[in-house]
Amino acid sequence: MDRSDKRFLRRIGKTIQAVPLALLVILLSVSVAVSALALRANNQGMVERRQAVFAADEQGGDIEAALRELREYVYAHMNTDLEVGDNSVYPPIQLKYTYERLIQAEQQKVATSSAEIYTAAQRHCESLYPGSFSGGPRVPCIQEYIEQHGVKTAPVPDSLYKFDFVSPVWSPDLAGWSLVASGLLLVALAVRIVVPFVLRQLRVL
Repeated sequence: MDRSDKRFLRRIGKTIQAVPLALLVILLSVSVAVSALALRANNQGMVERRQAVFAADEQGGDIEAALRELREYVYAHMNTDLEVGDNSVYPPIQLKYTYERLIQAEQQKVATSSAEIYTAAQRHCESLYPGSFSGGPRVPCIQEYIEQHGVKTAPVPDSLYKFDFVSPVWSPDLAGWSLVASGLLLVALAVRIVVPFVLRQLRVL
């Protein structure tokens, strides 16, 4: 290593040493604390919006608006995972009361249709067997008509009451940028400690 190289490295070392080590430690501590608080705030914002969805589900409120607000918030903020613990259900948003209302609506539709079909069956079989009373050939006729034209209960699609939204790994909000700052400060701190040590070992400083 010639003298010009040593002079260049010495200038770099002196410049790095001029940065107070304590200042970097303080800045890194502040940045990490801000990151932790911002991540916690992100998660709390998700919890509040998720609870609003459950409340709208239970009370029959505007579920679409609550879901939209939750989805937009989760997509825009890191640390907003909807799953709770290792034993949480999947998908994490399952609207129990919405499901029950959908089932009741389907059952009511089937009941109404069944009543209409039974009335139609009576009329049909009366026209086929006008001289008989409610017994005789009318009974098997009505049963056959209902079996052929009966309404089956359709399953309720999962997409109507089960939801999941994925949080980004990083987001351009306070939590995201403070994590970036923490990473840069950590690198700067490592450089501040390592580079002067290496230069001293090389007898440059």
